[in-house]
Amino acid sequence: MNIPSLLAGLFSGILGGMGLGGGGILIIYLSLFTDTKQLTSQGINLLFFVPIGLLAVIVYAFKKQIKWKITLKFAGFGLLGSVIGLCLTDFLGGKITGKLFGLLLIILGLLEIFKRNTKTVEKPKE
Repeated sequence: MNIPSLLAGLFSGILGGMGLGGGGILIIYLSLFTDTKQLTSQGINLLFFVPIGLLAVIVYAFKKQIKWKITLKFAGFGLLGSVIGLCLTDFLGGKITGKLFGLLLIILGLLEIFKRNTKTVEKPKE
C-alpha cells in the first residue's frame, strides 16, 4: 500500500468519524487515482464505513450525544433509501452514477461556499 492510499484512508476515516461523510474523499481517490470503477469504489466505501460508523456510534453513545428515538426513525428510512439507491445504481450504471455523484459534490460545495451562517454559537454564561 502506498502513502496516498494510506492518507486517503486516514482522512476518510477522520471525516467519517466526525460525521462529515468521508466517503467523498475515498470514492474520489479510488475512482480517479487507482482506476477503480465507480460502482466498485462505492462498494469499497460502504464496507470501509461499517467499522468506522460502529466505532463512532459507540463513542457518541458513550458521550450521550445520540437521541435514539429520532435516530431509529432516520435509520428506518435510511434503510429504505439504501434499497432504492441500490436499485437506481443498477439501473443507471457506473458512468451516470459517477457523474451524478460529481454533480452533487459541486452543488454541495457551492452551497457551502455561498450560504450565510444564520446560526451563532452561544457562549456559556459565567
